[in-house]
Amino acid sequence: MDIVLVPFPTWQKITYQVAFFFVFEDTFHYWFHRLLHYGPFYKHIHKQHHEYSAPFGLAAEYAHPIEVLILGMGTIGGPLLWVAVTNNLHMITVMLWITLRLFQAVDAHSGYDFPWSLRHFIPFWAGAEHHDFHHMAFVNCFSTSFRWWDYMMGTDGRYKEYRKKKDEQRKVATAKKDN
Repeated sequence: MDIVLVPFPTWQKITYQVAFFFVFEDTFHYWFHRLLHYGPFYKHIHKQHHEYSAPFGLAAEYAHPIEVLILGMGTIGGPLLWVAVTNNLHMITVMLWITLRLFQAVDAHSGYDFPWSLRHFIPFWAGAEHHDFHHMAFVNCFSTSFRWWDYMMGTDGRYKEYRKKKDEQRKVATAKKDN
């Protein structure tokens, strides 16, 4: 049983591999999620996921089987590409990646912007509010983990307007409260 003798990877190695997987998945997801919002793909496949306009954690996994296969390729594609190129990936890294990816999906669909959410620590992290807006408006915010594809492709305009309006309302409410 040589598999038992495989050395455990360093935390640095796990970190850069998982970071690569997040970037790969986010890129893959952005483009295919955006495609799923086009005409027949939306009508016959992705619409099921949008039955929840105010999503909750488990709604992250509520999707048409074809959508699960398509977007799931982004999740497993990073590790598969890594192994194809390097021939070196520890199973513990894959298990950690899948766990973190599921946590990210549930967090994005939780409907809550918790103080400990990664959005407050990583400036370009999407988070629940970003994805809630997507479920509310259907036409913006296609990314999963990071907001950079939406920013670069201009698919975050309505979200920026929404954020600006919310921030102004919050300032007015705070000013009224202070008076």
